[in-house]
This record gives sequence, structure tokens and C-alpha cells, in this order.
Amino acid sequence: MANVSVAAEWQLLYDRYYRKPEIYQMKWKHVDLSRNKVACASFGGPIAVIRDDSKIVQLYAESALRKLRIFNSAGILLSETVWKHPGGRLIGMSWSDDQTLICIVQDGTIYRYNIHAELIEPNMSMGQECFEQNVVECVFWGNGVVCLTEGGQLICIFDFKTMKPSKLPDVPGLAEDDLLQPICLTVREPKYTMSGIAEVLVAVGDDIFVVEEDMVQTIRFDEPSVDDSEMQNDDSGNLIGVVQKMIVSPNGKFLTLFTHDGRIVVVDMETKQIAIDYSCESALPPQQMAWCGMDSVLLYWDEDLMMVGPVGDPVHYFYDEPIILIPECDGVRILSNTNLEFLQRVPDSTESIFKIGSTSPAALLYDALDHFDRRSAKADENLRLIRSSLSEAVESCIDAAGHEFDVTRQRALLRAASYGQAFCSNFQRERVQETCRTLRVLNAVRDPAIGIPLSIQQYKLLTPVVLISRLINANCHLLALRISEYLDMNKEVVIMHWACAKITASPSTPDSHLLEILLDKLQLCKGISYAAVATHADNCGRRKLAAMLVEHEPRSTKQVPLLLSIGEEDTALVKATESGDTDLVYLVIFHIWQKRPPLEFFAMIQGRVLARDLFVAYARCHKHEFLKDFFLSTGQIHEVAFLLWKESWDMGKNPMASKGSPLHGPRIKLIEKARNLFSQTKEHTFESKAAEEHAKLLKIQHELEASTKQAIFVDSSINDTIRTCIVLGNNRAAIKVKTEFKVSDKRWYWLKAFALATIKDWAALEKFSKEKRPPMGFRPFVEACIDADEKAEALKYIPKLSDLVERGEVCPAYKTCTWIIGLDMYKIYRNLLV
Repeated sequence: MANVSVAAEWQLLYDRYYRKPEIYQMKWKHVDLSRNKVACASFGGPIAVIRDDSKIVQLYAESALRKLRIFNSAGILLSETVWKHPGGRLIGMSWSDDQTLICIVQDGTIYRYNIHAELIEPNMSMGQECFEQNVVECVFWGNGVVCLTEGGQLICIFDFKTMKPSKLPDVPGLAEDDLLQPICLTVREPKYTMSGIAEVLVAVGDDIFVVEEDMVQTIRFDEPSVDDSEMQNDDSGNLIGVVQKMIVSPNGKFLTLFTHDGRIVVVDMETKQIAIDYSCESALPPQQMAWCGMDSVLLYWDEDLMMVGPVGDPVHYFYDEPIILIPECDGVRILSNTNLEFLQRVPDSTESIFKIGSTSPAALLYDALDHFDRRSAKADENLRLIRSSLSEAVESCIDAAGHEFDVTRQRALLRAASYGQAFCSNFQRERVQETCRTLRVLNAVRDPAIGIPLSIQQYKLLTPVVLISRLINANCHLLALRISEYLDMNKEVVIMHWACAKITASPSTPDSHLLEILLDKLQLCKGISYAAVATHADNCGRRKLAAMLVEHEPRSTKQVPLLLSIGEEDTALVKATESGDTDLVYLVIFHIWQKRPPLEFFAMIQGRVLARDLFVAYARCHKHEFLKDFFLSTGQIHEVAFLLWKESWDMGKNPMASKGSPLHGPRIKLIEKARNLFSQTKEHTFESKAAEEHAKLLKIQHELEASTKQAIFVDSSINDTIRTCIVLGNNRAAIKVKTEFKVSDKRWYWLKAFALATIKDWAALEKFSKEKRPPMGFRPFVEACIDADEKAEALKYIPKLSDLVERGEVCPAYKTCTWIIGLDMYKIYRNLLV
């Protein structure tokens, strides 16, 4: 009898059964769908209702102000707001894929609301054409919209995420003078087109155009295919006629048309062949059309809902109140003033069990459980009959349970599956557990207080992640948390959203008390980002709470930037230096550098070694003046002196620092300043003296360059300066440099000997060697000659070497001849050098 009562609710359309169970009794009051514009989200989403300002309606016990109200699918009010936007009448509204309510008014302005009826700024526009010509119709799809203006222009937004309106090509017949003929629009979604961009289908009279982003095509349809021998109308011709309404199937493959003569025509978009052609009783266009899955089409007129299939007579459902058709992937939700129903094709597994007179294995297994509960031996008999196909029967019971909305029937089917599974050794036992887990989630969200009546097919298509996201957006955090735990999913997203929502909803709660509440829940999830919650607290004006929250953030990379954003520079610097991350320390340094006065900045980094050293390393390369201020403020005068000295060297590298350049004067002044600063400290006497001599040398070199008109002296050493002077024949200048810098006689002889050998002035070299006894002997003269590759000249000075060891060092071959002491040394060296 149970099977009879279940199947009695079904309607037969040719050879397919359909059922229409009631999901909810609507909880709202005084809501008349005929007096309002209604937008229903897919996948059991919210319902937006606003009074239709294009109709003259009688006001009952209600305010004259228009209100946008948002309900869940059970009719429980979630939020409301007063509608007071300019721009003309509301032309259309719809929910996007992320459950944002899109409202378009007459001048093309787009207003967006979230599920809490909060306006999302900024408002957008469909463009100048819509503003000038006004919008007369708009058609939405998942994440886009196309609008038709009074001037016959099509303006499209292909993605609500970018909100970029695009003007589509002109369609013949949509000019202002031609708007008297019937026009209807529909959209083929991007995921079903070859180009990946939405196609707008426009019916103008008896012509149908496909409008893409840059082209317009006319499409024509052929006669019914040969296989359609069982069509209701065999005399259908090539011409469909004037189209008054059309919709695209959920998979984008079929186009449903309602013609001027009352025919419902379904054509294949690829083959252009007619699949269904049925003449309705009324030639008036239906108020609504929708596909019920992929098997039938629904047409709604006042009080009459007709379902047409590919073959057979249609099925009629009669209503004494207005309804709204809400297409889903596996059926259609039917919303009325008093209840919500779900019209769908009966699943094959359910049909095999509950169909009247069914003898399928699943039906016998379900019946066997009934006999078992009544302690009847018939249970064993049924099991024996289906032993060979017991696995199939168990699977059918599990599948049927998943498609049921009635909890009692779910339990009965699952008990039947478990009963059969006990006698089936090769069946995967996890299958029952998985279905039970899914049904527990679905039954929880189907509760009227939540109001998300998902079918199992919709749930799998939506995915648990998106479901949890929708629950937390609706502030159903507890249920979202329990589902996440039950499905072993990450709880962090739920807890973080709850924490942010709690902060927003608790403006008067003291920070310390609110912190305890938040930490109690945030600690449930390891690794959660306290910084993200603290950021939200700061955005809500709770800076003290943000500072307390960020103290619990274990990751410095997230903690430090937030501390800076809320003005806690001191704490940020401490955390950055403790982390040892130089990038973070630099981030804090640069932030404080820009925000604080120099003296405060210097005081902050002086006591922290890592921060101070990093600042000094950076400033040495890029900010000398600022670094000088830092060293002066901290009493490091010698460091300032070193900087000045370095600047003088950098100035010398300037291409302008050539002969006669005025840059030499500033260079000398910088070095003298450095000398003065060095002289103020006892520890840097050497540096002070070196700077003084450097300045003196630079002055002499500059004078030499000016007199010789050759830029070869500046920045050379004392030795090089003397050598260059001798090479140029300026002995007076060389002697002056020697005297000024107290060059020793030993070095002087070396330098002059090599300089004269360089210019090969052997006469001058010999004369120089005879001026007086050289302080180092004649070795410099010998080496200078050998270095100049003049062995003959070297022979003049080798005999004058008094030390035999010295002679051996000058000429290594002489070391092998040290035993010939009595021979003529001159001859030996001459032979060795030849």
C-alpha cells in the first residue's frame, strides 16, 4: 500500500513519471506575487521581493514606501531595506552566481545588494546609450545581462565581476520605427557556445538572429527529422512563424519557441531540426516558460501550468494563485503565495521501487524489509528471488533515498539498503555511509529556518565548499561549522567569517570582553589568521581590539604589516627584529622613516642593533645626508667624517672633475671638513693627519694639472706624482712634493732612478748616481736598467754593488759563481748579462 500511495502522487507524461512534492509552506505574510517583482536565486537560494511600480496596486496595512525584502526559500524574512533610488522604474532584477542581487532601472543604472539587503558601492551603469534611450527589457543569465533600449540597441555585460558594458551589433528590425512588431530575447550561456562568449538570441517578427560580440547571424530551422514520426503535428512546414517567446535549454542545445499561432516548437541548435512541435489551446503567449530538466517544457498562463514532452499529451497543473517558475538543473521549483513545490522527473531508482506493480529487485528488497518488520517469512522468499541481483537492488535503494525530500522515506529506503547489504558480501559498504552523510547535510540545510531546499543532484553540482560559503554569507555560522567538521573540511573560513561578523555586530561590546569571546572560538582552529580578523576590526574602527588580536598572530609576515597599518610602529619594529627577517625590518624602517620626524626615527632604531645596521647599510648607498644627521644625533662624529671623505672620492669620479674643474675646490673643502671632525676625537688622530695630507696633495696635484695642462695628477699617489713630475722634466715640482711630504732619500732615489729609466735618459741617470753616495747603494740604478731592458747600462752600476749577496739578488746567475772570488767581477757580470 505504501508503494501505491507514493506513486499516486505522480503524473505520467508519455512514458515518464513526474512528481511535485511540497517542500515548504511559505512563512511570509501578505505577500502577493502578482503585485511584486520577484527574483529567485538558483540552487535553493534567497528570494527578493519588491512592489512592482509598473502596476497600480491596492495598499493594505503596509507603508507606501517601497521596500526591497529578501526571504529564504521558506519565506522567512532575512533582511529588508527601503528602495529610494532614482533612475526611473525598476526594469529587472536577478541574482548572480555569487548571490549578489543585480537591479537595473530605466536609465541603465545598476544597483547591487548582498543577501543582507546592504547596498554594494559603487553603483554601475549600462552605458550612455541606456541612459539616453532608456532600458525597456533585460535578460539575465548566471553572471551577465543583456538590455534592450527604446532605440533598439543591445547593451550587454558579459561578466558582473568586471561590470564592463559592451554595445552589440545592430539587429535588423530593432530600429525605433520597427518596435511595434513582436520582439523577444534569450541568451545562450558562454559555457555552451563555441566562442566561449554569450550569444544573444533575438526574435524580431518571424526572423531569429544570433547576436555575438562582433557579428549578427540569421538562423533558419528545417522540417522535423525522419525519426520524429510520432510528432503531434505532421504537417509542420519550414516557416515557424512569428515568435512571441523563447528560452534556451539548460544544456544550451535546444531552443524552445512559442509562435503567434499557439505552437510550442523545440529545435536543435546544432542541426537546426525541429524536435517538438505541439499546438497549444491558446494562442496567447505564456507568462512564463521554463525547462524541467532536459525532458519537458513548462508553460504558464493564469491558473494553468502545462508540461509538454517530446511525445504524448501534455500534463496540466492548475493553480488558483500566481506562481513563479524557478528552473534548476534537475527540475523546476514552483513558488506561490502559500507554498514552494519541486517539479521533477521521478528518478529511475525511485520509479523501480514505488511504481505500481513493480517487480524489480529494488521493489522486492523494499518489500522484503516490510515483511521482515512484520516477522513474515515472505522476507526470506523475496531475498531468494533477487539473490543474483541483490547488489543492484541495494544500489537502487541508496540512490532513491538520496533523491527523497521526505525524511521518513529516506530512512525506510536506507534501512532496506542496509538490510540487503547484510546478505551481499561484495557490495561497497561505504556507499551507504556516504549517502547518509550527504542526506544529513541536505536535511540540515532544508530546515525552514535555513531554507535551502537542495536536491542531491544540485548539491553535487554546487559542491560542499560553495554551500558552506553561502551559509556563512547568510550568517548561519554554527551550521556551517558543524557541516565542515562533519565533512572533515577546513573550519578556518567559517570561524574567520564568524569572527568578522561578530565584530561588526558588537559595536558596544568592550574590547577586552569581545577579545575573550573571539579567542574562545579562534583557538579551535590551529593556524588561523588572527591578522585577517584584526584587519577587519581596524576597518570597523576598533583599533585597540585589532592591536590585541594581532598579538596572537604567530606569523610575522602577517603580523608586522598589520601593526604598521594600525599605527603600532614600535611594536612592529620589535616583532620584525625578533623575527630576523631583514625584509620585514626594512618594511618597518621605511614606513617609520616616512611617518615620523627624523629625531624620533633615529631614537627608535638606535637601540635596536639589527634595525640600525640595516638602516646604515642602506643609507650609505642612497641617503648620505640623512645618514649624517643620524650620526650627528647619536654623537658619531667620526662616521660623519668618513662619509665626507667618501663623498670627496665620489666627486672625483665625476666626469666633470677634469683639468681646471671647479669640483676640485669643493672636494678639498669636504676633506678639510672631515679632518676637522676627525681632530675632535682622540681615537682618530691618524685619520685626521691623513685627511690633512690628502687635501694638501690634492691642492698640489691640481696646481700641477693647471700648469702642465695635463689631467694626469689628481687622485694619484705621492710616489706617482713625483715620478710623473720627473718624467715630465719638472724636477723642481718633484723636489717640492718630496719636501712637502717629507719623502725619505731612499724612496727619492728609487723613484727618480726608475723615472729616468722610464724615459731612457741614461745620461741624467748616470749624473744622478754621481751627485752623492746613494743612501741605498747602486741597487736602484741596476734594477731600473734591467727593468728597462738595458743590460749594458746595468753593467755600469753592478761593479759598484759592495755586497756579494746583493749582487746575487740583482743577478740570480751570480749565486752559482760565488766561489770565484778572486776573478774579475766585472767580466763575470758582463758574461752573465750578455
